[in-house]
Amino acid sequence: MKFQVNRDVFSEAVSFAVKLLPQRTTLPILSGVLIQANDDGLVLSSFDYEVSSQTEIQADVEESGTVLVSGRLLAEIAGRLPNAPVHVATEESRISVTCGSASFTLLSMPVEEYPSIPEVGTESGVVPAEEFATAVAQVAVAASRDDVTPVITGVQLEVRENNLSLVATDRYRVAIREIEWDGGGVASEESLTALVPARTLQEVGKTFGHSGTISVAITSRDDRELIAFSADRKTVTSLLIKGNFPPVRRLFPDTVDNYAVMNTAELIEATRRVALVLEREAALRYSFTADGLTLEAIGSEQAQASETIDAILSGDDTVVSLKPQFLLDGLGAVHSEFVRISFTKTENPNKPGPVLITSQTSREQAGADTYRYLLQPNLLLR
Repeated sequence: MKFQVNRDVFSEAVSFAVKLLPQRTTLPILSGVLIQANDDGLVLSSFDYEVSSQTEIQADVEESGTVLVSGRLLAEIAGRLPNAPVHVATEESRISVTCGSASFTLLSMPVEEYPSIPEVGTESGVVPAEEFATAVAQVAVAASRDDVTPVITGVQLEVRENNLSLVATDRYRVAIREIEWDGGGVASEESLTALVPARTLQEVGKTFGHSGTISVAITSRDDRELIAFSADRKTVTSLLIKGNFPPVRRLFPDTVDNYAVMNTAELIEATRRVALVLEREAALRYSFTADGLTLEAIGSEQAQASETIDAILSGDDTVVSLKPQFLLDGLGAVHSEFVRISFTKTENPNKPGPVLITSQTSREQAGADTYRYLLQPNLLLR
């Protein structure tokens, strides 16, 4: 194999191919990137049996061929090459990479032992890339990071007609965002669902966020359910998480009469300040009254803090205790100048229900209800 390629194009392609590979793998061969050179250019791929990445780039190919090489090492080398065309050639089990006055020789891995890259099925639909990337960032923060319960480490994608919902929960909070879905005019009697690992989805959002549109394909083959995201001659596939996602939609109330509206940035800054005295995992007390919102933190005997900010309250005075980071995650995702915090009821009048965080266009006008964040309060110590 022998080819010449633009340095920046090659570096970006290798970086994309290895981005989703795990830092440590049980099989060293799965840490490799597969480079296929043909008349059309190069195809770079990686696969660890769960996630695959593949990208096509232009190159001047002198001799076709296929080679497998350590992915992260090649990515580091490609990222530090001088500004000149990159020449790559293979001879027996060695690969030479030459760029300007820099020259590297790498050992190749056995291509015949590398697994076959998953095939992408028929396109299921198309989503606007920027909106999808935003939705993933808003929702994935609520996914669990505890591998003990894999089913809640993912983001559930739910397709209904022209609508795609992204849902995530870690038992303490639930985040939902809805965006447009173009199914190509194909009417589906059944709704499509796919439970995708949150980490993979976050990388997809970052990688394809400026691609215009993203093609999504959900396929089932040989008892392996797979989702593929494609844009700009790049494709990422991921195995879906098996299991039943909890029915969290029913936790959201239809209407809430008791709520408060405040400036989002003011609430974020006040929460960060007052939380400075808190010990880890402790909650902040939020008291909503007609006079505004008072935040209180009792960190220890040595440190306490409180602050009051403006808030417009509709309904009864309410006191809830919330973990500050969980609240900040929701506030950072509403993307509006004002925020509405609604207070749901429970059958026990002494037990506060979850608070619902939604966007608010102005002090009086509710925002578009496409993002909702439900947060379970800590019970107040009485």
